[in-house]
Amino acid sequence: MVVVMSPDATDEDVAHVVERVEGVGGEAFVSKGVVRTIIGLVGDIESFHHLNLRTLRGVADVHRISDPYKLVSRQHHSERSTVWVGPPGGQVPVGPDAFTFIAGPCAVETADQTFEAARMAQSAGATILRGGAFKPRTSPYAFQGLGVAGLEILAGVREATGMPVVTEIVDARDVDVVAEHADMLQIGTRNMANFGLLQAVGGCGKPVLLKRGMTATIEEWLMAAEYIAQRGNLDVVLCERGIRTFEPATRNTLDISAIPVVQATSHLPIIVDPSHAAGRKDLVVPLSRAAIAVGADGVIVDVHPDPETALCDGPQALLGSDLRALAQAVRRLPGAVGRVGAGDLATGRRSGS
Repeated sequence: MVVVMSPDATDEDVAHVVERVEGVGGEAFVSKGVVRTIIGLVGDIESFHHLNLRTLRGVADVHRISDPYKLVSRQHHSERSTVWVGPPGGQVPVGPDAFTFIAGPCAVETADQTFEAARMAQSAGATILRGGAFKPRTSPYAFQGLGVAGLEILAGVREATGMPVVTEIVDARDVDVVAEHADMLQIGTRNMANFGLLQAVGGCGKPVLLKRGMTATIEEWLMAAEYIAQRGNLDVVLCERGIRTFEPATRNTLDISAIPVVQATSHLPIIVDPSHAAGRKDLVVPLSRAAIAVGADGVIVDVHPDPETALCDGPQALLGSDLRALAQAVRRLPGAVGRVGAGDLATGRRSGS
């Protein structure tokens, strides 16, 4: 069962609902979004019905949810959500209205490389900078990232460009330091089912980008998002990045059908990572076009000033004519499906509109 609080509900109103629920032996999990607060209830449904929760001050509605994921389901939240990334005055929306373009280097290598990649991304219309300071790799001998030094580089580039930063976190012990430097925390495919990490980022107070596990079903993916929401954070953006199949022609198989399926099931925004799905730069633009056409809320791609020397995923990084083709796609194609293009969003944000 889920209790939806009204936008003007006070902390005292929320606390009163929690007190009533706990008074009959139930558990209440409070999740706060930008617009409203939702309280997920666990316990005896009949006992909750006797509380007449709808009559309590600040309660807008009460729903009995059949989906196993209660807080991220559309059953109680018919309108799709928008997640705002960045500090007040420089926030970027990710959601159903405008198409969001996120770009940057897969791995932070040096300050110069990161700044140049950010400049390339911003010139192409990107409004959020991605960059990896911690890099979980298949081989323990591969470049694992610069760690805190990489976070400091990202923070410096954000200061210079004004772009909010999203970066991956791989260890629950690093939540505080990553949240201090980044505007959005990314959970990578290898950690989608790391439930301790999901709970930790759920309490960090920053938006979370949750990538789909490479072998995860959509339900498992949404249940991972529920772990974050249950700890109080409804500002979750889902990212389809390809799943592992029998086909070796691409690194992963981009499940383009996941976008409309998720949008029909969950109110959370969903974006696409064509770079990690394909592992090849020649497929990034076509897959981005497909993502736009099917209704994705944005794309996140790799760019690098010198892909041949990249310490991570150079073959999929864009520059030159490939990046220009992507810039054209994210600027022009969203209008065909009723969205504001990425270039228009970037222009409006810089002008203060």
